[in-house]
Amino acid sequence: MLLFDSQVVEVSYWLSQFDVFLTKNLPTWAVLAIEFVLVAVALLTLYAVLALILIYVERKITAFFQARLGPNRVGKYGLVQSVADMVKILIKEIIHVRQSDRFLFFTAPFFMIIASMLTFGALPFGKGLQAIDFNIGVFYVVAVSSLGIIGVLLAGWSSNNKYSMIGAMRSGAQFISYELSAGFALMTMVVLSGTMSFSKIIEGQTYLHQWNIIAGHVPALIAFIIYLISGHAETNRGPFDLPEAESELTAGYHTEYSGLQFGFFYLAEYLNMFIVAGIATTVFLGGWMPIQIQGWDAFNEVMNYIPSFLWFFGKAGFLIFLSLWVRWTFPRLRIDQLLNLEWKYLLPINLFNILLMVVLVVFGLTLK
Repeated sequence: MLLFDSQVVEVSYWLSQFDVFLTKNLPTWAVLAIEFVLVAVALLTLYAVLALILIYVERKITAFFQARLGPNRVGKYGLVQSVADMVKILIKEIIHVRQSDRFLFFTAPFFMIIASMLTFGALPFGKGLQAIDFNIGVFYVVAVSSLGIIGVLLAGWSSNNKYSMIGAMRSGAQFISYELSAGFALMTMVVLSGTMSFSKIIEGQTYLHQWNIIAGHVPALIAFIIYLISGHAETNRGPFDLPEAESELTAGYHTEYSGLQFGFFYLAEYLNMFIVAGIATTVFLGGWMPIQIQGWDAFNEVMNYIPSFLWFFGKAGFLIFLSLWVRWTFPRLRIDQLLNLEWKYLLPINLFNILLMVVLVVFGLTLK
């Protein structure tokens, strides 16, 4: 990480020089516009590349679980299959649905992608690799990620299709329910950390015993498990994929979408899976911090040579693997089972858990 940190410092220097050059030659509004556009392009590029990688990885992991090969034709080991699918979906015809609300129908996918991008942009991918660091970062991601449900509801209602509408209503009930548990689980860690800023949360997890999942004892572990369950449910992925149940609703709320519009929903689903893992990595597992054990100086020195962004993506990748493992292991829940799990079990446990964490913090019983 030391080598990478020096490279980050060098990149930061050249970026600051570029900012100085723009400031000297252009008005303030033009400088801000150019820099905002460059940051947006960088985030969009990373967003698209990650989506392609996740699509390929899921197909290969799914094939492994099901004792088959997965993509193996386009490129070596099927590596170019996701790119081929992307090109196909970009050139596919967008089918116009009669008697639909055209404005809302075309607007819905943008709500999904914008909500996903706003959350994605706040993640700290490594030391110095964060587009923006709010002092209320946890509150921000909980708030903007909730905008995605508006796109789902608009898609179901504007499609003028009973299957789409049922899928949208299921998704709305599911998202609003599990959003509570996900939010309370994150608030439990805010109580432990004493801040909502992602950068400060990471700074408080320097050593392994200071990682929130360890420092917070049993309440932190409970919050971690509940967050993973709730986050998985919010992404509408099996066994919580009732809004898209193929055997009942064709494709759920995006049944009538095609081409690039369907691609937006598809991209958002995969990136939301990464965002859930990224937030869990930041709040519970030390973020981009390497594994550091107090007193083990030689070991810590070796760990520091691994770039910080690799630590972040490695931890997030492990959580994504767990998500895929769950998806391809458990059968789909019924709607009553899904809502009972949240309202009768997860939410009461969460409320008690956050009170328990408050007691531990007040009496100084954590490892912070």
